Amino acid sequence: MDALNSLVTQNGGVVVLVLALACAGLTIALAVVARRTIRLEQRLLGLTRGEDGRTLEGILDSHLDKVYDLADQVSVLSTRAGNLETRQTYAVQRTGLVRFNPFEDTGGNQSFALAMLDARGDGFIVSSLHARGSTRIYAKAVTRGAADVALSLEETEALRLATSSGSSAAKQG
Repeated sequence: MDALNSLVTQNGGVVVLVLALACAGLTIALAVVARRTIRLEQRLLGLTRGEDGRTLEGILDSHLDKVYDLADQVSVLSTRAGNLETRQTYAVQRTGLVRFNPFEDTGGNQSFALAMLDARGDGFIVSSLHARGSTRIYAKAVTRGAADVALSLEETEALRLATSSGSSAAKQG
């Protein structure tokens, strides 16, 4: 330890000079790094600014808010779609139409039997018998694809067309 003390004491000026130069070099290096950091931050800020001048963080926050809003809207639409799927079971989905001429003194197949059913096969058959002096209209209920009263040949055919079609079907008799 005494040897180190005598070395520093004899060369004290040189040690102070070396330490001063080292401090000056470190100060210059620190200034260069600080300047580069500032320029890098400015470039990064310039790159991440949107057209409206917002920062990247602001833009991401805005997009995140939109994503949350869209998630809420999807949830609402999903609920509505489920309700519509439940309700559409009761909508008319299958039809069958048979046009015919029941009387010899009329022409043009003005009479018809129209079957209208929902997805479960429930609905009705409307028949119209057109004669020269009158038109009669009849309605018959259909449950699970079967009528609860006797059907004419044309009504039976309209019901068959409706139950087998899955959509709309028509036949000229």
